[in-house]
This record gives sequence, structure tokens and C-alpha cells, in this order.
Amino acid sequence: MKNLSIFLLILVSAKSFSQSQKEVYSIMETTAQKLKEKSGAYSVSVGIVKDGKVYTKHFGEIDKGKGNKADDNTYFEIASVTKLLTGQLLAQAVLENKINLEDDIRKYLKGSYPNLEYNGTPIKIKDLISYRTALPRNLPDDIGIRKTMSDETPFQYNALGENYTKDHFKQDLQKVKLDTIPGVKYNYSNLSLELTGLMLENIYGKSYETLLKENILSKAGMDHTKLELGKGEVLANGYHASGRLMPKSISHLWGASGARTKSTMGDLVKFLQYELDSKNSIVQESQRNISNSKGDWYGYFWDSYGLSEHGKMGYKHGGAFGDQLWFAIYPELNTGICVIVNVSGPDTFPALYNSVARLMNGLTTKPGKKETEGYYLKGDNVVFTYTHPKNLNSKLINSASVAGSFNDWKTDNKNYQLTKKEDNRFELEVPKSGFEKGKTYAFKLVLNGDDWINASKNASNTDGTDDNNLTLKL
Repeated sequence: MKNLSIFLLILVSAKSFSQSQKEVYSIMETTAQKLKEKSGAYSVSVGIVKDGKVYTKHFGEIDKGKGNKADDNTYFEIASVTKLLTGQLLAQAVLENKINLEDDIRKYLKGSYPNLEYNGTPIKIKDLISYRTALPRNLPDDIGIRKTMSDETPFQYNALGENYTKDHFKQDLQKVKLDTIPGVKYNYSNLSLELTGLMLENIYGKSYETLLKENILSKAGMDHTKLELGKGEVLANGYHASGRLMPKSISHLWGASGARTKSTMGDLVKFLQYELDSKNSIVQESQRNISNSKGDWYGYFWDSYGLSEHGKMGYKHGGAFGDQLWFAIYPELNTGICVIVNVSGPDTFPALYNSVARLMNGLTTKPGKKETEGYYLKGDNVVFTYTHPKNLNSKLINSASVAGSFNDWKTDNKNYQLTKKEDNRFELEVPKSGFEKGKTYAFKLVLNGDDWINASKNASNTDGTDDNNLTLKL
């Protein structure tokens, strides 16, 4: 039991130590170099907000062999991170009682749209913000393009959108057909966001761009976030994973989904600070668990908002033709991370995901002796264990489970649910006889059915993969 006590002490105290500026930048560099290698990006930019301080650093070069390193004022396309801005505008409209989450969206559209319902059930505002509208992914229709994705695809998208106007969008919106009842099935939809931009313009009588500037960008001091660059302003080059130079996105729609937005790391760390403001009622509304989900939720257009070993966490991934970025906040630790790579391909998303997990791990785990994590042995049993840091809100944990190669990674397996032993500690005893002696099993602890816990950098029993799984071997 001595080893268990040490393990619990490490977890409980892991989140409460400070780091020097040198240590933070060292962690950033280690993470960025590995990400650069894994993603194939020429350029990696990292921004961190931690303990009220801002850190930014840039690695590599925009164009191979040119030595043109990015800086805090380099413009990148931020793609779907724009959806968080759109979400805040909609959250503001809710708080101002201009709309209601239970409203039929057609209340805020001009013209007739009898097709925007399914068997009498209309699309509501709450369906819009949680990607449950039953609307197609895009307008104009891109089903044909999406069947075969390659480094030619961005050029095909631009050809599809270069003459597509807002009027075309409204006409096509009258023709779309819902494929199920709204509010039931998750289906990521850029169409829904452009529709939101149109609705916001109808609600306020101002352009989407003006609403952004007046209500968010000016307040956050984000002077370098815009839908159109000014004279002399240049967008950084981005590349496909194949190495091919990618075009800049062409769109003549509202821009609410992200096809038009450019920003800088200097502005994005300001946006991290803005999203971490616990006193900003609009920000808090945009992150709220509206559906009272026992697992993850979406707030207003987040990719996911839920729980991690670092407490509450919300993230948004932005994927442009030639760059991708990860934008994440950890409100309970007052920490935010943004990472940009100037490459886009099928493996970029997991490379970003794993890199941010490693980065956050480095920022929150105090260096110490390597110890076994996730389980200990007790007589004839293996005891899987998870202890949530005491300075984080353990009341957010509705369930804890263990999933691994021994149960086909099923988080809902009833035989692998942990039981609460204390407010912040959960355990499960499993007979050793259920595991083959000498065989190595990979596993992770899981909170609320959705949130996979990453091994800390002090764990001695990891599998060395990018997934950073824990291992069990008897």
C-alpha cells in the first residue's frame, strides 16, 4: 500500500506547482519539434496562457529553405475556430432575449422554408449549436468532392465556391431535405453555421463582420482577426501533407463557418484569455452544458466540452486547406493552448491532438520518480484506480471506467466501471485470473464515458505510442 500512497500523492499534488519561463519554453520546444516531425509541417507555432502569463514561440519556417519563420503577427487561416466567435454572437443574442434556444430557426429567416422540418418537427436553435440540425454538411453540395479526398480537393472546393453567392445559398436552402428528426443525430455541418450568420444579420440588422468587430474583436483587442486582409497584409503559405502548396479558401458567404477568417497567434492567445474569463456572461453561456449531458457537450459550436485529468476542457479544431490549428481551454486551471501547423492532411488532426495532450501534461505534472499509474495489486486482484486532483471539481465526474485491450476498449462495459471510494477517488477490483500472465495489456481510464485520461509523464508503465496508453503486465 506504500506505493499506492505515493501514487495518490503524485496525482493529488500534480496540478499545484509553478514553472519558470525557461521551463515553459523548454516544454513548448520539445512538443513543437515532435509535432513538426509527426505532422510534416514546415512551421509550428505554439501559444500558451498559464497563470495569467502569455507565452508564444514559433519553430521552423513557413516555406522550406527560405528561413521565413512565423511570428506573432503572421496571418493564418483559422477555419472552424471561427465557429466559437459565431457561438458567442449567438449566446449574446440569447442573453439579450432576442432569441430563445427553443425557437424554430425559421422565425429568424426571411422567406418560406417549409422544408426545414422533419415530420412536423422543426430545427430549433438548440439543435443548431449542437450540430443536430439534420442538415447536410455543406452548401454548395460537396458530396461528390468528398468521395475522393486528395491534394486536388481544395482546388475543387474553390472552383465550386468561386461563383457561389449568398443568394445561391438561400435558394439552395429552400431545397435541402432533412434526413432525420432534428435534435437527435450529431452531424457536423458548416451549412448550419452559415445559416447562423444569416440569422444573426436578420436579428441585428448588421453584417456578420460588423457584429464580430463590435461585440468580440474590439473588446478582446483582436485587431488582427478579420475576414479580409488589408493592403500589404499577407497570408502565410500552407501545404498539403504531400508537400503541394495549397490555395487560399474562396468563399462569398457570411464567413460564420470559418472559410474566410484570418488571424495571428498574437490574437489567438488574446482569444484564449477571452474564453477563460469567468466573469464574462456571454463567454460562460457559450460554454454551458445546455443539454445537461452526463458526458461531453458542445456548448455553442465547440467540438467538445467536457472533462479531463486537468478538469473541465473545451477544444476546437480548425482545418484549412494548408494549415490546421488546435484551440483548447482548461478553465479550472486558467490555462489555454493554441497550436498552428502549416500543413493539412489526414494525419494532422491526431498529431495535433496528441501534441496538445503532451504539452498540457508537461505543464501540469511536476517532475518526480517514475511510478506505476492506473492500477495496483492487492492480493489476488488488480485494482484499477483513478484519483482526480483535489483542486479540481470532482462533482463533474458522473462515471469512471477502464477500457483497454482486455475488453475491446469498450467504455460502457458494465464489468469495468469504477466505484467511488472518496469524493475524488474511484476504484475497481478485477481478479488476476482474468489476465494472462506475461502478456502486456494497454488501457486507459475514462471519465463520463467520453473523456480518455492521458498517462502523466511520471508514469513508468506506458506503451510508448502516440496514444500514450498505460500498460498492465502480470
